[in-house]
Amino acid sequence: MTPEFLARILVRDLNAVRRELEAYPDEQSVWALPPGVTNSGGTLAMHIAGNVQHFIGAVLGGSGYKRDRAAEFSKRDVPRSALIVELEAAIVSVGLGMSQVSESRLTEDFPEAIAGYRVVTEEWLIHLVSHLAYHLGQIDYHRRLVTGNGATVGAMAIPELVTARKTA
Repeated sequence: MTPEFLARILVRDLNAVRRELEAYPDEQSVWALPPGVTNSGGTLAMHIAGNVQHFIGAVLGGSGYKRDRAAEFSKRDVPRSALIVELEAAIVSVGLGMSQVSESRLTEDFPEAIAGYRVVTEEWLIHLVSHLAYHLGQIDYHRRLVTGNGATVGAMAIPELVTARKTA
């Protein structure tokens, strides 16, 4: 697995989060909390942006980003436009951070301990990719649930992965 491929997946999925936010019909629905749902689409988008900006932008890229994880889960009614700005900053963080990751660095320990453990950079990056995809799926279902609109936003777009080739 190459750093460039991991970066493409992260950017693809961050762009899909943006499309999900844009597919909500209004600001209120982004923040709706139906019974049994603990995190709105807005909360999940803030968490995704903060997570990527911290682990990839700040830790790997030295961006200086200061994460406020508690605020990711406590802020409410942040305008979609502000959420999209944070997602765009996360995309910039991917470019910055992943440009610092060589093939050999993938086998080294991630520069920051995770929950008191040392983890290999490649394994942590794979975790971050799957973490983003998990929350992207939650946003997709949240949007469908609160809007009643089952349309897709093309979240898993294979053509965005440069090595994909059309078969027929």
